[in-house]
Amino acid sequence: MEPLVPAAPWLMAAAALVSAVACVAAWRAVPWQGRQSALVMAAGMLVLAIPGVDALTRLALGAVLLVSAMLGTMGVRGTAAAATCCHRALVSLVMAVCAFDGSVVVSSVERAVTPTGHGGHGLGGVLSALVMIGVAAVVLWTVAAAWFVPPLHHGRTGRLLATESWAMAAGVVVMCLGF
Repeated sequence: MEPLVPAAPWLMAAAALVSAVACVAAWRAVPWQGRQSALVMAAGMLVLAIPGVDALTRLALGAVLLVSAMLGTMGVRGTAAAATCCHRALVSLVMAVCAFDGSVVVSSVERAVTPTGHGGHGLGGVLSALVMIGVAAVVLWTVAAAWFVPPLHHGRTGRLLATESWAMAAGVVVMCLGF
């Protein structure tokens, strides 16, 4: 199946890099959990943008993104940065599911080329649905946070965190269009 946007992997990686740079630039406003999550997502999206990534690499990347999502919320409960850390963790989780979904697709293509007599597990449809639900949740969270929640930070830091949030949302939308 052809992707809707052929350059989507590189656009997604660019959005992840913008998000990571904005997160690191807002240094003191973002706890280490959020910074590591943004940096891991950017590195992961760069890896996914490379054409021909095999299923095992996608599985490993999905596992790293899953662990990063869990670490991204560790110890932030009750702090001012909890909502933004949870937002980053949700994006990381959606990207992990996308990596897992990509490994299912890649392995099914490999299986079609070299039949083993074993049918697919049917995870492709479920994971794709989870990715779509996750993308919708990230976009809705971003819009709701921008329109209805008063900002915690103003000035340069507020602009950097808004840029990070919108770049993450744009990245997952492009990811959805490209895979």
